[in-house]
Amino acid sequence: MDRTFRMLSFWTGIFAVMFFVGEMQSMAFLFLAQTVFFLGVGFLNLSERMYMYLFGAYCTIFFIGFTYYSNFILVPGFGH
Repeated sequence: MDRTFRMLSFWTGIFAVMFFVGEMQSMAFLFLAQTVFFLGVGFLNLSERMYMYLFGAYCTIFFIGFTYYSNFILVPGFGH
């Protein structure tokens, strides 16, 4: 399970680089923070159950944040 978190850190790192190249710095820093989190947790050698709890907590926080953003911050039809 620790290798799964290191794999997640790899992919969030790839997304961070692509957001940075696309000049989306706030998203790049958000994904960089996720990369550091996943990489750090991947080297803790926790139990399988704790890794599942951490992933469940991560998904819960993500869905709450995404729902808040899409309902209260995102302005539909507003583009650059």
